[in-house]
Amino acid sequence: MYSSQLILFFLFLFAALVSETRAESGLASYYSYGNRGRPGELTCAHRTRPFNSVVRVSWNGRSISCRVADRGPFIRGRIIDLSASAARALGMMKAGVVPVSLD
Repeated sequence: MYSSQLILFFLFLFAALVSETRAESGLASYYSYGNRGRPGELTCAHRTRPFNSVVRVSWNGRSISCRVADRGPFIRGRIIDLSASAARALGMMKAGVVPVSLD
């Protein structure tokens, strides 16, 4: 009886940890339209993450934290749109579309 309870406990713990992990990877682009944040604020658009949540975006050895302020992107294959200031901070302005990972 004790071992089955222990196994259930670890399964439940594992499920809780996996559900908290929301890492994604895919393509990111940036936009220069809209006034969803204060000037210079690092904001982004994501399809499903809650508004005002903070997302850590990593690319090419750099990472930034930006606030979800809008919905998007609406182009297949892209997982996040960054504001121009966030794209500048990440160093992706010249590249335009880059592969990123989100935490």
